[in-house]
Amino acid sequence: MEGALKDSVPPYNEEAEMATLGALLLNFSVDLLEEVQQFVRAEDFFKGAHRLIFKAITVLKDKGEGVDLLTLTAELRASGNIDKTGGLGYVASLTERVPSTANVAYYAKLVQNASVRRSLLNIAYQLISDAHNESLESRLIIEEAEKSIFNLNDNQSRGELKSAQEVIGKTVSTIEDRFRTKGNYIGIPSGFDMLDRLTCGFQKSEMIIIGSRPSIGKTAFALSMATNISIRNKIPCGFFTLEMSAISLMLRIVSAESRINSNSLRTGLLKSTDFNKIVTDTAGRIYDAPLIFQDTPNIPLLDLRSLARKMVSKYSVQIIFIDYIGLVSPENTKQERHEQISQISRSLKALARELDVPIVVLSQVGRQSEGKTPSLADLRESGALEQDADVVLFLHRERSFDEDEVDRESKSIIKTDLIVAKQRNGPTDMVRLAFIPHYARFENLQDY
Repeated sequence: MEGALKDSVPPYNEEAEMATLGALLLNFSVDLLEEVQQFVRAEDFFKGAHRLIFKAITVLKDKGEGVDLLTLTAELRASGNIDKTGGLGYVASLTERVPSTANVAYYAKLVQNASVRRSLLNIAYQLISDAHNESLESRLIIEEAEKSIFNLNDNQSRGELKSAQEVIGKTVSTIEDRFRTKGNYIGIPSGFDMLDRLTCGFQKSEMIIIGSRPSIGKTAFALSMATNISIRNKIPCGFFTLEMSAISLMLRIVSAESRINSNSLRTGLLKSTDFNKIVTDTAGRIYDAPLIFQDTPNIPLLDLRSLARKMVSKYSVQIIFIDYIGLVSPENTKQERHEQISQISRSLKALARELDVPIVVLSQVGRQSEGKTPSLADLRESGALEQDADVVLFLHRERSFDEDEVDRESKSIIKTDLIVAKQRNGPTDMVRLAFIPHYARFENLQDY
């Protein structure tokens, strides 16, 4: 099979390449070139001569000069490439390949399609070669293949411009949907009323950052939202737990849902009535919840993206939580830490848009925020988090107890501020929540 692949002619469309270049030379304009560049770059042309001609056209455009047979051949001669393109005669013949510029986008798409297919074949060749290399781990081969496909998809997703006429119809439909809901939340409700009133729920394609200092309750807050979403509203929810095991998180959920002290679950010192309550009621409700866990510690970014796609495709997950960004392993471990976090942040934002689901990412804030209300500048390790996030939430309270010793806390609830520090499409404000230390759970303060 490998030999058959290598002996076959790579996919290319010579007529489409010639027609694309011919249209540019027939009636050149900057707008026409930019229309072509939505679909192809120089490297997308199969023939070397065509790549050189397209590069020369873009060089002339960048210089602010006009593009015609004379200026193009002069540029090719100056760069020493005139003979490599077949000379003036071949360049002039390109204009004979196309009657007008009307279908230039169609020609460019044909060139792009052939280029993508060649790239896929190159990935296939490499995959076959790696599969025969016994020194490579199979998991590494899969990761590299998936990364190559993802990068190819990213490179080809150049988008198209959309006119107001195209956008207004969908916009009116969105407004109509919101009008019909009569104030109900249009996104995924967190279960915290005051927060949902500010955000209208977590919206598709958004990246939401939750930040706080250690032991304030980021994980407890995220888990409280995840259980509100999956257990109460039956909305499929994915949860990446990179610091705790899935069983550890489930113990927290059982404690919160059964209202049984979490320390009793850890030690096993349960009353018979409490144990029966868990078995006959709590476990059943949790069992029926569409809540999907992934608990690989220090998970590579590539694996996280792949598993997130699987959550959405296989389990119809509508929102994903990641606890927390500092434990995601970057693709390039040689970069500076702030560059690694920037790469992870951009990748997660792109993933939210790709999957069309909100992604809630937990992050620590810097030590400088200790003893004061946190701000966007306190997000730890990278300013990219502030830039990429659509919504930034901070949990804040005066530190008065150690979360590892919450059983000794005499108060039944602890008031905690939730600061909406950034909301790209809505207001910022502060709401107050109730933290119940015995169950490590957050609830609406007005319920107490």
